[in-house]
Amino acid sequence: MRSEVHSMHSNKVWTLVDLPKGVRPVGCELVYNRKLGINGEITTFKAGLVAKGDTKNPKVNLKETYSPVAMAKYIRILLAITAHYDYEI
Repeated sequence: MRSEVHSMHSNKVWTLVDLPKGVRPVGCELVYNRKLGINGEITTFKAGLVAKGDTKNPKVNLKETYSPVAMAKYIRILLAITAHYDYEI
């Protein structure tokens, strides 16, 4: 897991900022996951830093907290359209 935290640090996954007076920080935690190979064997372990949304005040920075992640079904749709029209990727 040290390599995952080191990777997050070197890729600048987060930015340290000063906390304004009277504002509570949103908590976070590391979420661990196993990556499986083609035969179901564990190939690597991954970690992700996630915000604890239940500790967030909904009236503060409502539009600034998000995770830009595409759903797999939308990626498949885009790939199908690309293949159908023979577009370059």
